[in-house]
Amino acid sequence: MAENSVKSNSKSIYMAQNCSNPITYHTLSNRLRVVHRYCDSRVECCGLCVMAGSRNEQPEQFGLAHFVEHTIFKGTDRRRSWHIINRMESVGGELNAFTSEEATTIYSSFPAGNLARAVELIADLVSRSRFPEAEIDREREVVLDEVDSYLDSPAEAIFDDFNELLFAGSGLGHNILGNEKTIKTFTSATCRDFLDRYYTPGNMVFFYMGPATPKRVVATAERYMGHFSHPDTHVDRVVPPEVEPFDIYRDLHTHQAHTVIGARIPGMFADKNRAYSLLTNIIGGPCMNSLLNVALRERRGYVYSVDAYTSLFTDCGEMTIYFGCDREHVKPCRRIISDTLTHLADSPMKERTLSAAKKQYIGQTIVAAENREQMALSTGRALLFNGHVATRSEIIDRIMSLTPEHLRMAAEAIVSDRCSILTFG
Repeated sequence: MAENSVKSNSKSIYMAQNCSNPITYHTLSNRLRVVHRYCDSRVECCGLCVMAGSRNEQPEQFGLAHFVEHTIFKGTDRRRSWHIINRMESVGGELNAFTSEEATTIYSSFPAGNLARAVELIADLVSRSRFPEAEIDREREVVLDEVDSYLDSPAEAIFDDFNELLFAGSGLGHNILGNEKTIKTFTSATCRDFLDRYYTPGNMVFFYMGPATPKRVVATAERYMGHFSHPDTHVDRVVPPEVEPFDIYRDLHTHQAHTVIGARIPGMFADKNRAYSLLTNIIGGPCMNSLLNVALRERRGYVYSVDAYTSLFTDCGEMTIYFGCDREHVKPCRRIISDTLTHLADSPMKERTLSAAKKQYIGQTIVAAENREQMALSTGRALLFNGHVATRSEIIDRIMSLTPEHLRMAAEAIVSDRCSILTFG
């Protein structure tokens, strides 16, 4: 990849040369980073990625990052909640937000020509939210209902319980939604303190994808977000302590048994972490020809679904396999999964097999790139955590550089004697 450095308003702009979606970087006067990704489309998408998620919470704050994400929509110095909702919807757009372990994202997708409307609104939410107590009390009930709904879904709740065990003693070891005890303590002041601490220019990225020029996007961002105060924000990151592998069964009297098998892996900055993503795709990706789908569903009819996931955080990660089945099939499913992983760890994959897996994975990334909203969100996240947005050619090069030995070593991380297991039955 070639990078051109262009001077503009005494700031450096770096354009990643990608024929399909040129990427431009800029830094505002208050240190807010901006990434522009060109797309010839009648729809625009922009937003803020904030390095503040559930991992930033103290035990008495569990659920606060997510609660703040909800309540910034409940009123600002300029708008009531209804006006916030209507601002983008009245032109056919949408305004949304979500929280993860390490970040919160607030964004809008809208018909082209409404950029200033969207940027001004997002800036208003971040800089002038009032967190009215009456609205907080109402939203508290909404979030508590969300928690209850989540707990009623064992296929979802099992992942949080698994992470509480795998990342015990760290900020990654609790539910993003929080719990009833902590959520009931949140006040307007609690929310304001969290927002003031983490929603600062040096801790955020503004991203844009659409047909507007970089010059226009930067000028609009400077106009509406250049006033953000910029105190230094230090985000604490403590590497979770290692835990002994566990094998736990919890009798929840569910109709179906749910099992998660997984292990810790290196984080997003580790060398060759693409090997874990490719391995995940091979054994339990979205395609029906994944190894475990063929072995457990197509050949034996043991499961309705079996999936593998890779989650990469800044300093650690996890690779997990989930399956749901009748209780009588849990043991044979576990045995087949163990045998599959052991084989991959003991025997390097044949070049022909690896080549086919790479071709499939690259094809999936190309198809996924057509979801422009998701590409815009990924662009913001990439700049927030990596300081750089990988181009398509860079991603393909990283995938193509993987060898059978890389895949074998990745499989070693989750062989049976290193895996932890949690089952709901």
